[in-house]
Amino acid sequence: MNYKKLGNTDLNVSTICLGTMTWGEQNTQKEGFEQMDYAFSNGVNFWDTAEIYSIPMREETYGETERIIGNWFEKSKKRKEVILATKVCGNTSNKYIREGGNNFGKKKIGLALEESLKRLKTDYIDLYQLHWPERNTNFFGKHGYEHDEDDNDWTPFEEVLESLDQFINQGKIRYIGLSNETAWGLSKFLELSKLKNLPKMMSVQNPYNLLNRTYEVGLAEISIREKSGLLAYSPLAFGYLTGKYRNDNLPEKSRMKLFKDFTRYKNENGQKAIEEYYKIAKKFNIDFTQMSLKFCEIQPFTTSVIIGATRMQQLKTNIESVNVTLSNEIINEINKIQKKYPNPCP
Repeated sequence: MNYKKLGNTDLNVSTICLGTMTWGEQNTQKEGFEQMDYAFSNGVNFWDTAEIYSIPMREETYGETERIIGNWFEKSKKRKEVILATKVCGNTSNKYIREGGNNFGKKKIGLALEESLKRLKTDYIDLYQLHWPERNTNFFGKHGYEHDEDDNDWTPFEEVLESLDQFINQGKIRYIGLSNETAWGLSKFLELSKLKNLPKMMSVQNPYNLLNRTYEVGLAEISIREKSGLLAYSPLAFGYLTGKYRNDNLPEKSRMKLFKDFTRYKNENGQKAIEEYYKIAKKFNIDFTQMSLKFCEIQPFTTSVIIGATRMQQLKTNIESVNVTLSNEIINEINKIQKKYPNPCP
């Protein structure tokens, strides 16, 4: 396993992070336990979850993934050996989450944090992340930013940092990070941290994969210069970059079979790019899944790549990607496809 520093912290995190969002929906607790056992025994010391998991979001499964992880900690007694990341959700219309609305005010963050701690059966979170902005942004596949002058009903960043600082001082949080954030958002948080001597955002959990390299525009430079690295989610683009959905194939129990509304990676140029990347993997006799993951891992702005698996063989293949080497020739071929089909699925 490979390891990197999480921002400016003293934490060395594995460059493969165990994603957990299917536990409680597509995976049972028993299967989640099996994944945690295997990942831990193979050097993965960094796990990511969220209060809203499992996915898709629904009231019946809200918090279930955290409960499964907490049960494993209770059974294994390995809490102190795992670097644990979770998230508080942003603005939401779901009334079952603290009556809906914004969630980054001190009171609501406090409530969310306490509930996560209970479910996870721990008294501290290593990395507490803001899951998505309260303000309007062009995220989750949106093209272009549409500014709304009336969009000012969100918690001021300084107030958010002050609240998080108090929870850090109480020992409930060690470090903080962002998710689904823009270059403007990250830069403002970092600026305020310096000006007001408040905690720094140590990471940004955003999508990054061969079909969506938009992180390289703007955010990559900030990540490197400010040591606030990327935690890359969706590195396999909902599984499309494994090749399993090629030729309109829909494997039983796969995400695209179960949740057909997930269409982010289904457009024409995306499908053409997938075929081209698949050919590169075949040409160089490298596993397509592992090529896709390794490309994300080797980027200088990446701290860790968040993998997700519903079957043990998938998990093993994903973790073994750390042992793969991508030659300059492979990278050049990949970049040619990016130029031909630039970011087809942002």
